[in-house]
Amino acid sequence: MIAMMNFATLTVVTIFAAAVAVGFNSLLLRVAFVLMRPASARRMPARTELARGTAELARAYATQR
Repeated sequence: MIAMMNFATLTVVTIFAAAVAVGFNSLLLRVAFVLMRPASARRMPARTELARGTAELARAYATQR
């Protein structure tokens, strides 16, 4: 009877430890994403001169047709 109780205790503690490990891993992953966010927010905006030039080229070729 004591052996069964020890096995049940070991099983319950192992399941609890696995749940705590998954929760802690999730927490650390969220912290990592929050810490990475400011680095990507400081990027320089993309230059749109190429898009404007492409639009002007499209207009120029459209009038020749």
